[in-house]
Amino acid sequence: MTAKIDRPAEIGEYDEGMQTLLQLVWGDGFLSPGGPEEIARLLEGSDVRGARLLDIGCGLGAIDLLLVQRHGAGAVTGIDLEPDLIQKARTRVAQAGLTHRIELIQVSSGALPFADASFDVVFSKDSLVQIPDKPALFAEIRRVLVPGGRFIASDWLRGGSGPYSPQMLEYFRLEGITYNMASPQDTEEALSKAGFVDIALRDRNA
Repeated sequence: MTAKIDRPAEIGEYDEGMQTLLQLVWGDGFLSPGGPEEIARLLEGSDVRGARLLDIGCGLGAIDLLLVQRHGAGAVTGIDLEPDLIQKARTRVAQAGLTHRIELIQVSSGALPFADASFDVVFSKDSLVQIPDKPALFAEIRRVLVPGGRFIASDWLRGGSGPYSPQMLEYFRLEGITYNMASPQDTEEALSKAGFVDIALRDRNA
């Protein structure tokens, strides 16, 4: 189920005001909760040292820096739909002197622009909620992973599949971002159909 906010395409959903607000809340370079601690929590039990890693929804690039600097990823490719985010992420990476290990690419909706078996790990933090066709995305993620590769992500999910409450719709309106929220059950089923095995979903909703 989608809650769509209309906005001119050239502006994108993360305009300057939204970027500023989210960074005031979550920290410099972060557009969603948690910061470095959340990245470490997501990677618990997963060694990404030396890995070729794809980050879906890289935003302002702070996550990609952490994946290299703190967690030892060998090379990170960050992708995002919004050109302004990509440009700012490139500036951040250049200032850190890591352009030789972090590549940032603006992409369009649809198939991932990478060959089969291009990555050891696909990572995504809080961006999958904006993607309407999750089964198609999961199939693409499986395609670009090497055999035995790993998909590590956090996502905003919902408990059921009924209509959104008026309160939730008002939150979406105030937030100004598109939401396509799946349930944990739908997510697990879509991952399985895409060919993933050893699927572990962790519900962190109190």
